[in-house]
Amino acid sequence: MSKRIFITATNTDIGKTHTTIKLMEALTKLGLRVGVYKPIETGVNGIPADGSLLLKHAQMLNPQLKNMRINDVVTLSLPLPAAPYVANKKKKIDLEQFNRALEKIEALCDIVLIEGAGGLMVPVDDDLMMIDFPEYFNAVTLLVTHCKLGCINDTLLSLNALENAHIPHLWALNCRTGDESFAQISLPYFKNKFDPLFIIGQDNTALAQALLDKIN
Repeated sequence: MSKRIFITATNTDIGKTHTTIKLMEALTKLGLRVGVYKPIETGVNGIPADGSLLLKHAQMLNPQLKNMRINDVVTLSLPLPAAPYVANKKKKIDLEQFNRALEKIEALCDIVLIEGAGGLMVPVDDDLMMIDFPEYFNAVTLLVTHCKLGCINDTLLSLNALENAHIPHLWALNCRTGDESFAQISLPYFKNKFDPLFIIGQDNTALAQALLDKIN
């Protein structure tokens, strides 16, 4: 079985897909054949947008994935832009379909990045939340958080959930244009409380290596 990293976030629209792509690039530079998987994508009208972007970049980085199709990478596509529990009309989800998809991807790579949907406490069905996926997939977790006002609270809440669930994890900040106040408002706290501190776009290689060390 290849190595697995589960990418989640403090909420939706935080930058999981962007982070996953940057992490794939960094892992490729470290000599690994990367694969990518998004078990569930909601808000899909036609072709899954995030899944297609992930597959395109994975194929560029790992030519062995050239025959993969979007249905190989996104197992469950749901039109309603909502939590899987709602978008799938409260139906029980068969997790074996995820295992079968992962086996196909893992045959072609050394490491698979599994991108979740929304944040950790998003309901999947009556029995599962997104936070249950890292343990199910036997994956180290990367939590992606934002740099806007409120990021301290959001980050600490999600980290607390991961720690209480005893899930091996690291976390990283994904700052965007318009987050200029972050350096003054929130960064001093993070610098004082966390070492190392990973910022997407600045520390991609160090983050990739730290995740590999966490797996090993």
